[in-house]
Amino acid sequence: MKTLVYLSVAFSLIVGSLHAQDFQGIATYKTQTKLEIQLDSTQVPSEMQEQLIAMMKKQFEKEYTLDFNKDASLYKVVESLDAPAVGGGGMQIVVAGAGEADVLYKNIAENRLANKSGIFGKTFLIKDSLPELEWTLTKETKNIGQYTCFKATRTENRTVHTSFSSDTEEGKDSSSEAVEEEITITAWYTPQIPLGHGPGRHYGLPGLILEISDGDQSILCSKIVMNPKDGVKVNEPTKGKEVTQDEYNAIMQEKMKEMQDRYQPSNGRRDGNSFEIRIGG
Repeated sequence: MKTLVYLSVAFSLIVGSLHAQDFQGIATYKTQTKLEIQLDSTQVPSEMQEQLIAMMKKQFEKEYTLDFNKDASLYKVVESLDAPAVGGGGMQIVVAGAGEADVLYKNIAENRLANKSGIFGKTFLIKDSLPELEWTLTKETKNIGQYTCFKATRTENRTVHTSFSSDTEEGKDSSSEAVEEEITITAWYTPQIPLGHGPGRHYGLPGLILEISDGDQSILCSKIVMNPKDGVKVNEPTKGKEVTQDEYNAIMQEKMKEMQDRYQPSNGRRDGNSFEIRIGG
């Protein structure tokens, strides 16, 4: 009981001192995504498989910044000059929306978000309310840099789309299936920065989220600058065709189908010396 009281008093002192400031900062995050890649050795020469897998993984390793103040945050990718990973000799990697940076604005004070997102040259502005996230707080701690972080978890149902294809006498037969699965999301947050912000669509903990993982993707904070001398601008995105999340999802599915049809030969068959890998975001 004494320990709990001490922690409560210490946390109150931290919150009180920080709220006295013009509370703002910039956090930098790096993402890593686990990919289960299965390549057909009859289509992909063994000497090329390692190079191909490395190219694919690079598409999912990005750096983001989270600009935040007391009420809102702006999450955006750090622009890169790297060229898209495209191979020669019939080898091609197609990543949906690659090169079209999203900007995600979350206002936790007003419980809403605005997400500017591009699909193949078209810009959309998705506006929605922030969902209520039910976190389970634990006493487990670890240090990330100079910050003491606490562990929190929550579960979420996600729909996973899988596709199957096979060669038949009539051509290539393709089908898809949507499977819903429950995943556990693990976050590490620091009460030393007592704001409910976090990377991506994660938020709602009693401290800034410095690390988060859902099993497939990990996001880790690599740097924090508090109260920079030039200030922090958290400007809500305004450009793009305004749509709901459901409308955007439908448009994304349509565009993905168009892309698949574009790369699928009219006779339903591919040249045995070429192959394609498509990764949809």
